[in-house]
Amino acid sequence: MARIDVVMPQMGESIAEGTLSKWLKKVGDPVKRDEPLFEISTDKVDAEIPAPTAGVLAEIVVGEGQTVAVQTIVARIETEKGAAVGGGAPAGAGGAAGNGAKSEAAAGAPPKAQVATASAPAHHPSPAPATAASSAGASATAAASTFEGRLRTRSSPLVRKIAAEHGIEIAALSGSGLAGRVTKRDIMQALEGGARGGRTAPNAPAFAPSADAGYALPSGWDGDIVEPMSKIRALTSEHMVNARRHAAHVTSFFEVDLTRVARIRAKQRAAFEQQTGEKLTFLPFVIKAVTECLKKHPMLNAAHDGRNVIYRKQYNIGVAVAVDWGLIVPVVKGADNLSISGLTRSVNDLAGRARAKKLQPAEVQNATFTITNPGVFGSLMGTPIIPLGTAAIMGLGAIEKRAKVITGADGEDTIAIRTCAYFSISFDHRIVDGADADRFMADVKKTLESFPETAL
Repeated sequence: MARIDVVMPQMGESIAEGTLSKWLKKVGDPVKRDEPLFEISTDKVDAEIPAPTAGVLAEIVVGEGQTVAVQTIVARIETEKGAAVGGGAPAGAGGAAGNGAKSEAAAGAPPKAQVATASAPAHHPSPAPATAASSAGASATAAASTFEGRLRTRSSPLVRKIAAEHGIEIAALSGSGLAGRVTKRDIMQALEGGARGGRTAPNAPAFAPSADAGYALPSGWDGDIVEPMSKIRALTSEHMVNARRHAAHVTSFFEVDLTRVARIRAKQRAAFEQQTGEKLTFLPFVIKAVTECLKKHPMLNAAHDGRNVIYRKQYNIGVAVAVDWGLIVPVVKGADNLSISGLTRSVNDLAGRARAKKLQPAEVQNATFTITNPGVFGSLMGTPIIPLGTAAIMGLGAIEKRAKVITGADGEDTIAIRTCAYFSISFDHRIVDGADADRFMADVKKTLESFPETAL
């Protein structure tokens, strides 16, 4: 008999921890190799994790809802079916009963140093004032040279970027992450709270109003249902507030006549779907037009690092996908190199795997421009929030037939039925002027209204 450890996988280079959100098997269940075993949530994506081997789930070490470091043992599989099953804690029993010390030690250590550092403290109870970040000097440098200090400075690229923009020494802060690791929540609280900096409760979001915010926080009334946010909802909330805080949002609207695209789609749809096996929608046409126009208007395919404008030479288009448990934005990498059929395959594949929780973190990272399509739900227009690290996001309204005044062949005005939609562009006014955004949108409109039939 042999027992195989199942560990929390590293779902991306910058991801140091994950939350085990749901067990798909219980102790004693047989499992097949590569069969979904549990679900995890990270700050990038939700995903199902397959079993590394076939056998029987003998022990559950980490319970549902726990957040642990990558490479932490979360379960053990007995490789011989029918072998005696060990007494693991049930998934919903609030954690790793009987294994708490082991899990805490593993959570506080990097993957290759779990045993050697099992006695390292996992928390730092003394909050560090945000004002100390600029005056910590030698003490911060000394802290950074310790094991715990090195863990804190191994924060995510976003945390390091925010710290650099505001002159904050990460090693001087007391983090709420694993082993005192400084998180986005900690750095934002340090910026907003001044001398009140330091740790918050583990589940307290960065955007929660403080007690002295000037108004009372809402509370449940008789008959209300109060439930904690899901992992993805909490992360989405945090990302949206941070994104709104860090960009100067402006939104402009254009009406686009999609009659030509609709005719091309109707004419070639049957042959296209028979040939490719993919459903042809309007979205690939829009992505194609957008990528062409981004090359003419590079400021829309840019980012702002606090001091400089970064003009991206890759054209990675994020496409917002609504799922039952929240919102995910998978990214079509190198969209400028794909045809309509290639874009269709890529979008359909990413959207399908997003709904099935099969995306990898790399597939939701490094977008240079984003498109969201609330029009599928009937929305006419909106003002979407610009994702962090980009300069703009486009919103697509409902596509519908409208009566429009057009100029006929003889030069006289006439009323015709046209297929139209409202497009919005939210842009970061720090680096994109209104004229630039409007020129870009005018080119997108022109490209779609004169789309070539041979593009498929």
